[in-house]
Amino acid sequence: MDQVEDDARRPAVTVAVIVERGGRFLLVEEETPAGRRLNQPAGHLECGESLPAAAARETLEETAWAIVPTGLVGIYRWDAPGDGTTYVRFAFVAEARKHDPARPLDTGIVQALWLTYEELVARRAEHRTPLVLRCIDDYRAGQRLPLDLVIEASPP
Repeated sequence: MDQVEDDARRPAVTVAVIVERGGRFLLVEEETPAGRRLNQPAGHLECGESLPAAAARETLEETAWAIVPTGLVGIYRWDAPGDGTTYVRFAFVAEARKHDPARPLDTGIVQALWLTYEELVARRAEHRTPLVLRCIDDYRAGQRLPLDLVIEASPP
Protein backbone atom coordinates (compact mmCIF):
# COMPACT_ATOMS: atom_id res chain seq x y z
CA MET A 1 0.00 0.00 0.00
CA ASP A 2 1.44 3.40 -0.94
CA GLN A 3 1.41 6.50 1.29
CA VAL A 4 -1.60 8.08 -0.47
CA GLU A 5 -3.72 4.96 0.05
CA ASP A 6 -2.56 4.71 3.66
CA ASP A 7 -3.42 8.38 4.35
CA ALA A 8 -6.86 7.94 2.77
CA ARG A 9 -7.66 5.18 5.25
CA ARG A 10 -6.71 7.15 8.36
CA PRO A 11 -9.49 8.78 10.37
CA ALA A 12 -9.91 12.54 10.00
CA VAL A 13 -9.62 14.41 13.29
CA THR A 14 -12.15 17.21 13.51
CA VAL A 15 -13.42 19.70 16.06
CA ALA A 16 -16.90 21.15 16.48
CA VAL A 17 -18.18 23.86 18.77
CA ILE A 18 -21.47 24.25 20.58
CA VAL A 19 -22.22 27.84 21.53
CA GLU A 20 -25.54 28.72 23.15
CA ARG A 21 -26.73 32.28 23.75
CA GLY A 22 -30.21 33.23 24.86
CA GLY A 23 -31.58 29.79 24.08
CA ARG A 24 -30.16 29.77 20.53
CA PHE A 25 -27.31 27.73 19.10
CA LEU A 26 -24.62 29.07 16.75
CA LEU A 27 -24.63 27.13 13.48
CA VAL A 28 -23.34 27.55 9.97
CA GLU A 29 -25.12 27.03 6.71
CA GLU A 30 -22.53 25.70 4.28
CA GLU A 31 -22.22 24.51 0.72
CA THR A 32 -21.37 20.81 0.52
CA PRO A 33 -21.29 18.28 -2.33
CA ALA A 34 -24.80 17.32 -1.16
CA GLY A 35 -26.06 20.92 -1.26
CA ARG A 36 -26.55 23.42 1.55
CA ARG A 37 -26.31 21.89 4.98
CA LEU A 38 -26.35 22.96 8.64
CA ASN A 39 -23.46 22.20 10.95
CA GLN A 40 -21.82 23.44 14.08
CA PRO A 41 -18.77 25.56 13.41
CA ALA A 42 -16.38 22.72 12.70
CA GLY A 43 -13.31 21.66 10.80
CA HIS A 44 -10.09 19.72 10.71
CA LEU A 45 -7.27 19.81 13.23
CA GLU A 46 -4.09 21.29 11.74
CA CYS A 47 -0.59 20.00 12.50
CA GLY A 48 0.90 21.54 15.63
CA GLU A 49 -2.47 22.91 16.79
CA SER A 50 -4.16 22.05 20.07
CA LEU A 51 -7.74 20.80 19.88
CA PRO A 52 -9.21 23.80 21.78
CA ALA A 53 -7.19 26.18 19.56
CA ALA A 54 -8.56 24.43 16.46
CA ALA A 55 -12.09 24.83 17.83
CA ALA A 56 -11.57 28.56 18.41
CA ARG A 57 -9.95 29.06 14.98
CA GLU A 58 -12.64 27.18 13.06
CA THR A 59 -15.41 29.09 14.85
CA LEU A 60 -13.80 32.44 14.07
CA GLU A 61 -13.18 31.51 10.42
CA GLU A 62 -16.70 30.17 9.86
CA THR A 63 -18.83 32.56 11.96
CA ALA A 64 -16.69 35.65 12.75
CA TRP A 65 -17.30 34.94 16.44
CA ALA A 66 -14.35 34.81 18.83
CA ILE A 67 -15.06 32.09 21.38
CA VAL A 68 -13.41 30.52 24.40
CA PRO A 69 -13.80 26.74 24.83
CA THR A 70 -14.95 25.89 28.36
CA GLY A 71 -15.40 22.13 28.20
CA LEU A 72 -15.57 19.03 26.08
CA VAL A 73 -19.04 17.61 25.37
CA GLY A 74 -17.75 14.39 23.89
CA ILE A 75 -15.62 12.52 21.40
CA TYR A 76 -17.58 11.02 18.53
CA ARG A 77 -16.69 8.56 15.77
CA TRP A 78 -18.70 8.58 12.55
CA ASP A 79 -18.28 6.82 9.19
CA ALA A 80 -19.47 8.94 6.26
CA PRO A 81 -21.74 6.80 4.09
CA GLY A 82 -20.63 8.34 0.76
CA ASP A 83 -16.90 7.79 0.79
CA GLY A 84 -16.45 5.75 3.95
CA THR A 85 -14.22 8.34 5.61
CA THR A 86 -14.03 7.86 9.36
CA TYR A 87 -14.28 11.08 11.35
CA VAL A 88 -13.27 11.48 14.98
CA ARG A 89 -14.98 14.64 16.26
CA PHE A 90 -14.04 16.45 19.45
CA ALA A 91 -17.11 18.52 20.33
CA PHE A 92 -16.44 21.48 22.59
CA VAL A 93 -18.76 23.80 24.44
CA ALA A 94 -17.69 27.43 24.33
CA GLU A 95 -18.67 30.96 25.29
CA ALA A 96 -19.12 33.57 22.58
CA ARG A 97 -16.98 36.61 23.37
CA LYS A 98 -16.89 39.00 20.41
CA HIS A 99 -18.39 39.20 16.93
CA ASP A 100 -16.67 40.89 13.97
CA PRO A 101 -19.43 41.45 11.38
CA ALA A 102 -16.89 42.84 8.89
CA ARG A 103 -14.82 39.63 8.89
CA PRO A 104 -15.33 37.51 5.75
CA LEU A 105 -16.42 33.93 6.36
CA ASP A 106 -14.58 30.86 5.06
CA THR A 107 -15.13 29.77 1.49
CA GLY A 108 -18.24 27.60 1.34
CA ILE A 109 -19.90 29.16 4.37
CA VAL A 110 -23.16 30.79 3.31
CA GLN A 111 -23.98 32.30 6.70
CA ALA A 112 -23.72 31.93 10.45
CA LEU A 113 -27.05 31.75 12.18
CA TRP A 114 -28.54 31.31 15.64
CA LEU A 115 -31.29 28.68 15.88
CA THR A 116 -33.43 27.50 18.77
CA TYR A 117 -33.42 23.81 19.55
CA GLU A 118 -36.90 23.50 18.05
CA GLU A 119 -35.78 25.19 14.81
CA LEU A 120 -32.76 22.90 14.64
CA VAL A 121 -34.92 19.78 15.08
CA ALA A 122 -37.38 21.04 12.45
CA ARG A 123 -34.49 21.36 9.98
CA ARG A 124 -33.02 17.91 10.70
CA ALA A 125 -33.09 16.97 7.01
CA GLU A 126 -30.57 19.78 6.40
CA HIS A 127 -28.01 18.59 8.98
CA ARG A 128 -24.61 17.78 7.52
CA THR A 129 -24.29 14.67 9.70
CA PRO A 130 -26.23 12.96 12.49
CA LEU A 131 -23.60 14.37 14.87
CA VAL A 132 -25.08 17.89 14.63
CA LEU A 133 -28.12 17.04 16.73
CA ARG A 134 -26.42 14.31 18.77
CA CYS A 135 -23.78 16.74 20.10
CA ILE A 136 -26.42 19.33 21.01
CA ASP A 137 -28.59 16.68 22.68
CA ASP A 138 -25.60 15.56 24.75
CA TYR A 139 -24.86 19.21 25.63
CA ARG A 140 -28.50 19.79 26.64
CA ALA A 141 -28.36 16.63 28.80
CA GLY A 142 -25.53 18.29 30.76
CA GLN A 143 -22.67 16.22 29.41
CA ARG A 144 -19.44 18.15 30.11
CA LEU A 145 -15.88 16.98 30.45
CA PRO A 146 -12.99 19.18 31.60
CA LEU A 147 -10.71 20.68 28.96
CA ASP A 148 -7.67 19.15 30.67
CA LEU A 149 -8.98 15.72 29.64
CA VAL A 150 -7.18 16.35 26.35
CA ILE A 151 -3.47 16.28 27.15
CA GLU A 152 -1.01 18.12 24.93
CA ALA A 153 2.18 16.05 25.16
CA SER A 154 5.50 17.70 24.38
CA PRO A 155 8.53 15.98 22.93
CA PRO A 156 11.01 14.83 25.60
